[in-house]
Amino acid sequence: MTRPAAPELLVAPEPLPAPVIDTHTHLNLHDRYLHGDAVPEADGLLALAAGVGVTKVVQIGCDVEYARHSVALAQTRPDVIVGVSVHPNDAARMHERDGEHALNEALAEIAVLARDDVVRAVGETGLDYYRTDESLHAVQQRAFRWHIDLANELDKTLVIHDRDSHDDVMAVLLEQGPPSRVVFHCFSGDAEMAARCAEHGWFMSFAGPITYKANDGLRAALAVVPDELLLVETDAPYLTPVPHRGKPNASYLMPHTVRFMAAQRGVEVEAMCHLLYDNAQRAFGTW
Repeated sequence: MTRPAAPELLVAPEPLPAPVIDTHTHLNLHDRYLHGDAVPEADGLLALAAGVGVTKVVQIGCDVEYARHSVALAQTRPDVIVGVSVHPNDAARMHERDGEHALNEALAEIAVLARDDVVRAVGETGLDYYRTDESLHAVQQRAFRWHIDLANELDKTLVIHDRDSHDDVMAVLLEQGPPSRVVFHCFSGDAEMAARCAEHGWFMSFAGPITYKANDGLRAALAVVPDELLLVETDAPYLTPVPHRGKPNASYLMPHTVRFMAAQRGVEVEAMCHLLYDNAQRAFGTW
């Protein structure tokens, strides 16, 4: 069977005036999305990113296979650190398809991988009620609690996926006891939720959707996030910022989001870069 041709890479934006860190990307999924079953080639993507000022990334491996690959990659690249987990949607599917034992085995392997020095985060984990039937919400919640406990045990940053589940995510997190560093990846809440997160000292990371025309509520949330809790990410290959919405995303496109955020908050782009870089180092540790 002939594999479809890969789309051409987009024109890189103007380089940023100071380095920034992509705090959430999926290099493995990016390659699979663009190239079918080809062996992932992260080096080229990371070089493109560095060329526009995105000098480091947090690579997220959110199933056992890609968690393994992510750890192996970071062991060869000082510009990459890792988060590992079983994604909430995968946890629900695995439990439904293969049973509780299979899910427990996967979580046990994540617990082993999470102890590697290149792994700075547990996640992305959380709740996703958009793609998971209500009958499986309890499975997601159990997996979420397990990841919270692991982050606490290992003193790793907890990276949260939250889709159509804001209230339950907040409730479970507070009931279980959040670790010292929490990141709401691809923040999708409103200004009220942003204020609640800020009260607890939780980081909020914004991605391409902040640039989408209809997302006034998200921009209102961005306006109330304290400087010290603000992060940026791509979630590549998804959530590509304007002007390339609908095309495959990658870390080298993140300058569009950074510049948009700077304009929204009324600060110079260079100042925004320094703020985001320093916050990423506080959220995940220096590297």
